[in-house]
Amino acid sequence: MNTQHNLSSRIPTRSPDTPPTLGIRNSTEGYGLIAIALHWIVALIVVGLFGLGVWMTGLTYYDDWYRRAPDLHKGIGTLLFLIMILRVVWRATNVAPDDESGISPLQLQAAHLVHLLLYLLLFVLMSSGYLISTADGRSIDVFGLFSLPAIVTDIPNQEDIAGAVHWYLALSLIGLAVLHALAALKHHFINRDRTLKKMLGIPPQPTDQP
Repeated sequence: MNTQHNLSSRIPTRSPDTPPTLGIRNSTEGYGLIAIALHWIVALIVVGLFGLGVWMTGLTYYDDWYRRAPDLHKGIGTLLFLIMILRVVWRATNVAPDDESGISPLQLQAAHLVHLLLYLLLFVLMSSGYLISTADGRSIDVFGLFSLPAIVTDIPNQEDIAGAVHWYLALSLIGLAVLHALAALKHHFINRDRTLKKMLGIPPQPTDQP
């Protein structure tokens, strides 16, 4: 009995004032490493693809990047689609962090609606990009790793219609993403809650307000 007591007394325990460590999976207190990584990877890719897409519109036939830039755009866009599938699965199989106190139900509903719209716009945007790239019946080569076959090619004016949809959806997505970022900054600097800190992977501190 004494030996067991001595052994158990040597096991380190976390003080209630010690902030929890960041784990792989989400918890009720915050997002895990995987969710955080997927969020910022998607954000960087979306901004990068938008910038690349706008830059591509100014290229002429004699530019060195006239063909390479679209191939790069298609390849990264295809990888983004796979990452988004992983993100949806990861989100569906993880607990969601608790909402911050002091946020009205209307604000919570608006935030959830924005998240849903961001996901929906992304998937429709990538689908329209696929229809542009495969309108001529050619598959999409993804950096020599694999090819995405052309399945739908018989829509009248497919490339033009999908191109217009792609452009306006891209503008809508960027606009909504900017609003999303501004809302996160507002929560951080005005509301002073942990909304942004959760996605930055900063664990709750003892000094944080409940």
